Amino acid sequence: MTTDRAGGHRRRGRPGYRDARGGLLPTIGTGRQAGPMRMPWRSRHEPSAPWPIELREESADPAIVLRPLTLADEYEWQRVRRANVEHVRPWEPTLPPGVPSPPAVSFAAFVRELDTEGRAGRAMPWCVVVEGRIVGQVHLFAIVRGAQLSGAAGYWLDQSLTGRGIMTRALAAALDHALGAGGLHRMEVNIRLDNAPSLAVVRRLGLRDEGIRQRFLHIDGAWRDHRSFAVTREEVGPGGLVGRLTPP
Repeated sequence: MTTDRAGGHRRRGRPGYRDARGGLLPTIGTGRQAGPMRMPWRSRHEPSAPWPIELREESADPAIVLRPLTLADEYEWQRVRRANVEHVRPWEPTLPPGVPSPPAVSFAAFVRELDTEGRAGRAMPWCVVVEGRIVGQVHLFAIVRGAQLSGAAGYWLDQSLTGRGIMTRALAAALDHALGAGGLHRMEVNIRLDNAPSLAVVRRLGLRDEGIRQRFLHIDGAWRDHRSFAVTREEVGPGGLVGRLTPP
């Protein structure tokens, strides 16, 4: 999994949203298209429609759904987060010494903030659903419009489902949407050098390796080097990133 540089969900520029029990919550983290993109997933919105957006990656087995969190997801969300506390701990943002922790928020406030960020066009915060249950998250964040048209991606997956290609396809669908109907030109993913599973995800997708950023993010109690990967709209081809995973 990867994490966003804000160290969690952002609120008035302050990192580190916390749930009602005080536990640090993880990352859930336009322009003219260069050419037609024929995607094997369906985007349930018109190109000009605002958030919320739902994606279905139906070439996968089982099918993968990316959708916004809702208030009804609280029990399932807390269950999967508790089950994966130790799994995600080494890769999640922490606050550097001297940076005060923000106040705890309820799950309802957490969902409202995600919805606000999505509707404002600053993020695309999806949970990952497989066979009707939440199994992880893909969060597109730090979205910049204007002349840059860029953003970054973070993600995590339930440990019990790793090794099945679920996150590879979920991330591919999210990036394809961002570079297509989402109107962005460039997306990046930043990963710790020792995070082998996440490095495997971006390399399977063929993202361009842009090198190492030294002491890039405060993760698991220290400033950590990250390797940056990126992709632009011109690089993905007519079938998108999902198309790279689907046999002819």
